[in-house]
Amino acid sequence: MKVIAINGSPRKNWNTDTLLKKTLEGAASVGAETEIVHLYDLTFRGCVSCLACKLQNGKSLGRCVLKDDLSPVLARLHEADAVVMGSPIYFSEVTGEMRCFIERFVFQYLNYDNFSQPLSPAKKTAMIYTMNCPEEMLDKIGYTAMFKRYEDIMIRFFGNCTPLLSTNTMQVKDYSRYHLGAFDADAKKLRHETVFPQDCQKAFDLGVQLAASK
Repeated sequence: MKVIAINGSPRKNWNTDTLLKKTLEGAASVGAETEIVHLYDLTFRGCVSCLACKLQNGKSLGRCVLKDDLSPVLARLHEADAVVMGSPIYFSEVTGEMRCFIERFVFQYLNYDNFSQPLSPAKKTAMIYTMNCPEEMLDKIGYTAMFKRYEDIMIRFFGNCTPLLSTNTMQVKDYSRYHLGAFDADAKKLRHETVFPQDCQKAFDLGVQLAASK
């Protein structure tokens, strides 16, 4: 069993990265081989619509032909048993790197002859999101619909998807250094000390679930 985590955050050892690593810890605890990929360490771009992955009788059918730092990652993902993607929410969306990754990861498998039969291999997937937004505001500002859209994409192409949301997260350790006066620094710190560990446990449990037998 191979579980690969894709970190779409530019910040290592912070909220998203921490939850992804906890997920991999959970997977490893039941014997899975694990790997984490930091997208911001790679030089790559999104889909360029060359359609080489759609060529009839082509060797590249169903596989992205762009050659950059993401190419070997996509090859490993193709063979992996489970993929967990994590991203903070910036400007009401996943990060630009995560969006570019999803384009390359998923579009190669899109079957324009039969939309209901993608070219992707079945595998377990999960989406982890971290965000400053409180949980009670998710519907109002459209986050719930966005998360459902990405979940539906993963289900359509890989057969399943488990979401994990970490809301109202602490952005920085020292709020006094930044123009962040709209936030209650003490409340953020308290939540990080009390609620975020619960999110970490959920991530660990998710890893166990992802590494379970098919």
